Amino acid sequence: MEKNDLAKIRKDVEDCIGKRVILKANKGRKRTTTREGILEEAYPSLFVVRICNQFDSVRRVSYTYSDILTETVEVTICDEEQRKIKVS
Repeated sequence: MEKNDLAKIRKDVEDCIGKRVILKANKGRKRTTTREGILEEAYPSLFVVRICNQFDSVRRVSYTYSDILTETVEVTICDEEQRKIKVS
């Protein structure tokens, strides 16, 4: 069952390459970070998000699909009409 869930999550993420996403990551000890970026790449075991900040520096962060499955990372896709779709 878990393999099918990971395959579904991977397909959902691959379908959204190039779109704007909002990442909410659980860093442990009641610390969470919320970042906004562009879904850049999707590999077989992880995906990469490009984050631009106010200092005009570009940073890339990567997460695994199991991070979404275990709810360590919450990914929300923002489409053209400003609707937000949660990937889970």
